[in-house]
Amino acid sequence: MAKTRVLVEFGMGTSLRREDYTEAARRAITDALWHNSVNMAELFDFSKEDMIIEAEIGVQQPDAVDKDLLLEIFPYGQPSIRVVKGGLDIEKPHGGRTVIANAAVVVSFDMEAAE
Repeated sequence: MAKTRVLVEFGMGTSLRREDYTEAARRAITDALWHNSVNMAELFDFSKEDMIIEAEIGVQQPDAVDKDLLLEIFPYGQPSIRVVKGGLDIEKPHGGRTVIANAAVVVSFDMEAAE
């Protein structure tokens, strides 16, 4: 397979009160996807199902993220999620924290399939 990267988008998401790492990650992915208005599949004469979508999420507590819930965000393509230590936890003065997640969403295609 000649997997070729055609698009990278970045996003940020937060959980301001609930300290919900999955929600912050969901918002980060959604933010990244909203930046993308290019019809990549059609540009390369592929179907949208041919999109190889790799999302990498950075949060301070990677094990607290439900990756299966995040996969539901993608309406088509072949998504995968990788969660790593990153993002930020901002401690609040009276207890609790704000959770910040960062996302990178990479879209690729198997360019040999087009030949």
